[in-house]
Amino acid sequence: MGQSGPADVDQPGGGAVMRDVARVAGVSKQTVSRVLNDSPAVRPETRNRVLAAVAELGYLPNQAARTLTTGQTRNIGVIAYDVADFGPANVVQGIAFAAQEVGYTVSVAPMRSLGHMPVRDAATRLLERSVDGLITIAPHRDIAKALLDLPRKVPVVAVDDSLDPLVPVIAADQVEGSRRATEQLLHLGHRTVHHLAGPSGWIAAEQRREGWLAALTAAGAPIPAPLVGDWSAASGYELGRVLAADPEVTAVHAANDQMAVGLLRALYEAGRRVPEQVSVIGFDDIPEAAYTIPPLSTVRVNFGDIGRRCISVLVEQLRSGTTTARQQRPWLPTELVIRASTGRPPTAPDRP
Repeated sequence: MGQSGPADVDQPGGGAVMRDVARVAGVSKQTVSRVLNDSPAVRPETRNRVLAAVAELGYLPNQAARTLTTGQTRNIGVIAYDVADFGPANVVQGIAFAAQEVGYTVSVAPMRSLGHMPVRDAATRLLERSVDGLITIAPHRDIAKALLDLPRKVPVVAVDDSLDPLVPVIAADQVEGSRRATEQLLHLGHRTVHHLAGPSGWIAAEQRREGWLAALTAAGAPIPAPLVGDWSAASGYELGRVLAADPEVTAVHAANDQMAVGLLRALYEAGRRVPEQVSVIGFDDIPEAAYTIPPLSTVRVNFGDIGRRCISVLVEQLRSGTTTARQQRPWLPTELVIRASTGRPPTAPDRP
């Protein structure tokens, strides 16, 4: 009796096996395997016949058999810090949805602290599961540095930044988004724009501060010293009390929406009306931004699209069997969302 291939035991409970799919579709088992593994070397009409046979028979390939055949687990590992935060959580969701669409599963290794060891531990946990590739959500410089020491057993794609020139990076154009937000306030007639900055070492904080500074410099506007928070509404509130006490402050660009929310409360408690006396604009467009009083102007980042792009780049590497060198960072655009928290300063003349 001849030896059966792995596909013939895909469904030991008596369900359809790959040769049944091949028979119904009128193709070879090798062609069915190519279709199920997304090989480009199959004509569209043949692919459609195979997929129709799969649906008709209710065929479910066994992952262990597929792994033996292809050498791939069709599992992608994600190393992420602070997955409960709005941005990383939505990137992970985008990764999971996009992976599902192309037949991959996702394993997430969250990190609770920064540093070299948490990164290595997270990578080790994922590599022990034999993931086909890694996506790193590395919003802090310390994480990006630690990633340089990872064993390059599998392809890697990074969100926000990578110090390894061979690692493709998917990132939103946060510099441009912050620049446009600041320019919007200057266009309304504000003499300058104060900045609630994110904490040191965070890539988003650095890029958003860079955009704010670039807009003020280009306009020849005064550059006030930024106040540095920790991304939380509590820090926005405490620093907001300092800004609220300064009658010269008429416009503030916060590096994220949570700090902007804290600022709004501080201005309210100080009797500074928004936007009649102080305009506020945030960054990220969290779901709550549209429901603050007044609704918060902000910069929208499509975090889900970042996740989808990560899967697209990584799967392309897996299919081609090559590591894509980073030639140019594909900046993803942001969107300026104007709501009721921004307006002209009290002394500004009406614009035509």
